[in-house]
Amino acid sequence: MLFSSPPWESAVYWSLDLETGGLDARRDAILAVGMLPVREGHLRLGEAYRTLVRPEQGKAVSPRSVQAHQLVAGDTRGAPALAEVLPELERRLRGAVLLVHHAPIELGFLKRAFRAAGLRWPAPPVVDTVKLLLRLDARERRRFPELPADPPVLNLSAARRRLGLPDYQAHDALTDAVATAELFLVLREALGARRLRELT
Repeated sequence: MLFSSPPWESAVYWSLDLETGGLDARRDAILAVGMLPVREGHLRLGEAYRTLVRPEQGKAVSPRSVQAHQLVAGDTRGAPALAEVLPELERRLRGAVLLVHHAPIELGFLKRAFRAAGLRWPAPPVVDTVKLLLRLDARERRRFPELPADPPVLNLSAARRRLGLPDYQAHDALTDAVATAELFLVLREALGARRLRELT
């Protein structure tokens, strides 16, 4: 079964990040989307996609989220509506792999948005860098049982720092998508994954 999975670098991965009005997909707005592809193991910055999103009527934006992403109502007032943005996401995800950091949050917002817009969720295979971090941590603990029992580092910025990647300004959708894509490549190498199946 392992060999029925394609080589990892033959897949196209779209790294995606959302900036939202909170963490509750039922209540909070999507405010920004950032995406860029990883093709043949390389980030393609020239194909990056980023947009602000005009919040849907009745969707919330918490003050705490504004502190993080710094997006205020004036920034998104003239932005495209979510219903205009979703086809752009669907076009990129068709036949590709979705790459995210902490999939339950991003998938919650995405699936709900597609459903609310009457669009079919494309259901791409998903690679979650948080899952890869947990796998790497578990492997290290098997190899080095004397390691302290500290919880694994799962925050995107902190995990990057631990693995020797540079700090970026957090909570910008495209910057976080780039940060996730770079982290993915480092984790893929560290885990020695050769097939897509080993990453999903």
